[in-house]
Amino acid sequence: MDKYIIVTKLCDKEEISSKIIDTLLEKRLVAGSQVIKVHSKYWWNNQLEECDEYKLEFRTKESKFSEIENEIKKIHNYEVAEISSFEIKNLSKEFLNWIDENIK
Repeated sequence: MDKYIIVTKLCDKEEISSKIIDTLLEKRLVAGSQVIKVHSKYWWNNQLEECDEYKLEFRTKESKFSEIENEIKKIHNYEVAEISSFEIKNLSKEFLNWIDENIK
């Protein structure tokens, strides 16, 4: 059985975030998305960096992850793209049905 997952991706530009969201929704790879503004601190090229970013979350199925990853890699502007997922557990049947009905 295909697992239900949330895929996450960070972006530094709102327009790139919107393009990723629109592309994944139009291709019916995800059922829905959320954007959360976050402040990040991280190591990059041996320097401590910080910036405001947009955290994208997508509800989908595990079988779609590779396609989602490929589409994001075509659009994102980071040298290293963090594209991760985690399994959704203990959701209502109605929500799972909604995901099923809205992705291809």
